[in-house]
Amino acid sequence: MRNPSGGWQRVASSTGLLAADGSSSPTIFAEMSALAAETGAINLGQGFPDEDGPAEVLEAARAAIASGVNQYPPGRGTADLRAAIAEHQARFYGLAVDPDREVLVTAGATEALAATLLAVLEPGDEVVVFEPFYDAYAAGVALAGGVLVTVPLLWPTFQPDLDELRRAVGDRTRVILVNDPHNPTGVVFDDEVRREVVRLAHRHDALIVTDEVYEHLVFDGRTHVPIATVPEARERTITISSGGKTFSTTGWKIGWVIAPPALIDMILTVKQFLTYVNGSPFQPAIAVGLRLPDAFFRGIAAVLERKRDLLRSGLAAAGLPTFRAAGSYFTVADASELGVEDARAFCLELPARAGVVAIPLAAFVTTAHRARYAPLVRFAACKRVDVIEDATRRLAASR
Repeated sequence: MRNPSGGWQRVASSTGLLAADGSSSPTIFAEMSALAAETGAINLGQGFPDEDGPAEVLEAARAAIASGVNQYPPGRGTADLRAAIAEHQARFYGLAVDPDREVLVTAGATEALAATLLAVLEPGDEVVVFEPFYDAYAAGVALAGGVLVTVPLLWPTFQPDLDELRRAVGDRTRVILVNDPHNPTGVVFDDEVRREVVRLAHRHDALIVTDEVYEHLVFDGRTHVPIATVPEARERTITISSGGKTFSTTGWKIGWVIAPPALIDMILTVKQFLTYVNGSPFQPAIAVGLRLPDAFFRGIAAVLERKRDLLRSGLAAAGLPTFRAAGSYFTVADASELGVEDARAFCLELPARAGVVAIPLAAFVTTAHRARYAPLVRFAACKRVDVIEDATRRLAASR
């Protein structure tokens, strides 16, 4: 008889949720959240803002609820949101997208990723990801019966070794999964990395799945470059993004997939058995957000860049030198200068010692590569200025 817990155990193992005896255990995120609640510590571990998004977007959701937009939306998403997503791709990236055939609205980017992997993978197919990685990648690959193949990002630049990437991608590779800007490191990949991903995908007839949820949160004069804009990439690229990070509405869970029609149809076939549909009153609100003026998008990047700089300077004063994140919510610090060899133990002690929560970077990697990242710690900069200042003062005082 088939073991009914086998699927769970496969996913749990792939995401570090199994203890040494094979039993389930809470993730580091659950542990740290519990410690924050117990100690009253400032939580710089979780990647969600503590301020609301633009008033126009919030008001559009309230108006939609009040006017009765509270029942099932169309399976592909409302026509207006799909049109707004297509307009967004043309406006920012020069990409022509058919809103009726090439766009699918999902319950956030995480569902988009799960539905995509379940749709395109057969058991034994390999998925190449850059490591560290968002933990849902390993879970999605495991659920689909795929095999996770990782390419480490190299401290202190967090760019990959392209020779390692070439060795990782082969004829069993079905998907190369790229998160850019990258969670948890904050790196933005070089153009050479994007071009090599596309070249390898063509060579081995693989799909490219991109997670671009931080697309509007890039710093230091950079602009986001979707892999779909690289020559010869479009026809094999599945682009995933969402409104949560851009509009500070992470709890609304409105994401989307952009891909060639045949791939969208495959993903929709899976998605309809996951959430069916989602977020009726939030879909018109995100459409409003996507049509906001350019100044809004420049402004949110500038605000988060200033918060990144504030966090970096505060961490440096606390003896924690950092990687200069080029995008995303996150900043990675090196705790080795404080004599730390195990960032997990350091982070578990930090709430009581300093009143601050952070996450060890090794929580985002496979067991085989944890030693590479053992002293590194991830902090989230997507908090109010006063919260960041208070947290870094506490860290400096605890040295």
